Amino acid sequence: MDFALSPEIDALRRRYRDFVEAHILPVEANRANWDAHENIGLPALKVLRVKAKEAGLWAPQVPEEFGGMGLSTVGMAACYEEMNRSIFGPVVFNCAAPDDGNMWMLARVGTDAQKERWLRPLAEGKVRSAFAMTEPDGCGSDPSLTYTTATRDGDKWVIKGRKWYTTGAEGAQTFTLIARTSDDDRKGLTAFLFDADQPGWEIVRRIGIMGPEEHGGHCELRFDGLEIPDENRLLEVGDGLKVTQIRLGKARLTHCMRWLGMARRALAIGMDYVETRESFGGKLIDRESVQLKLGKAAMDIEVGRLLTMRAAWMIDQGDFARKEISMAKVAVADVLHDAIDTALQLNGARGYSKDTPLEWMYRYARQARLVDGASEVHMMVLAGQLRAMKQGFWHWGLADDA
Repeated sequence: MDFALSPEIDALRRRYRDFVEAHILPVEANRANWDAHENIGLPALKVLRVKAKEAGLWAPQVPEEFGGMGLSTVGMAACYEEMNRSIFGPVVFNCAAPDDGNMWMLARVGTDAQKERWLRPLAEGKVRSAFAMTEPDGCGSDPSLTYTTATRDGDKWVIKGRKWYTTGAEGAQTFTLIARTSDDDRKGLTAFLFDADQPGWEIVRRIGIMGPEEHGGHCELRFDGLEIPDENRLLEVGDGLKVTQIRLGKARLTHCMRWLGMARRALAIGMDYVETRESFGGKLIDRESVQLKLGKAAMDIEVGRLLTMRAAWMIDQGDFARKEISMAKVAVADVLHDAIDTALQLNGARGYSKDTPLEWMYRYARQARLVDGASEVHMMVLAGQLRAMKQGFWHWGLADDA
């Protein structure tokens, strides 16, 4: 594999970098542009999204026929990293979770009619979406513990049950729901689409969290007779686990892409401070203890970039890259936390204050080891792959080349 970006992708990456620098960072720096949940306020977001569209930087991950740029996964990795040099960057370009993963999923598994109805409004930024899988009584990292049921009644399905930590649910229009349709271990789940204005369900509460929130928060939902037409089913009955794997696989990697950009931004804030801060007769940057922290953080970020880019390259070659995505997810989640922690420590009290975004990043970063599969679950996946593949685990090309 060649880690050099094509001239076209590298030029696009630089355009994202310059846009973030010129347009998004100044907005981020003014707390008047933030909402009550520490995300970018909708008025400021609307202005920036218009500018992003005018600059030709809108929805790079979306197929061109739906108004996006149709980038490869490698191209996404390079550009997403640049976007998240601002904590508000990805949402400006319509590349933030959960919409990002939902658009990818619909592009992959939706019928032509479903793409037109559900994907196009998302791709155009007219609506927001949510993915309802996790449940208070069971389902989290293990989808088999799904207790929300979908019972067939003629040409529709009746939904009963509960979901929670559904990201972006408050204010979302498009929902994907995973529900149980049989007791089969592998084919017992089915995926459905529904609109927010349909009767038979409600948002019970918006769950407060430790860190800043995505637009729409993380909500608990109750279903008591929601009726979904069979035409709004994704794939076949019993393919819910397949839809989930398709949805979450690439979404985990896009998290890594964004987290690497945030880690680089944090380290840059740390570098800027120690290069000018004087203490005990010299600049902090000249102290060996500081250099050791910076060198370790820089090396770890580069390791995370290599893992992420290798997984992206494998996906573009047609491989599922399951173990590569798991390795990137575990490693980059740790890299994000450690880089921010290093920058915060180097800034001292300034880093702990709200004079920089480091404390925002620090609270945000703790979720990285939990979302889209806890790190321990991914370690179990890797152990299973090692048992199955033996020495083939360390192949150089695609899995089939081992």
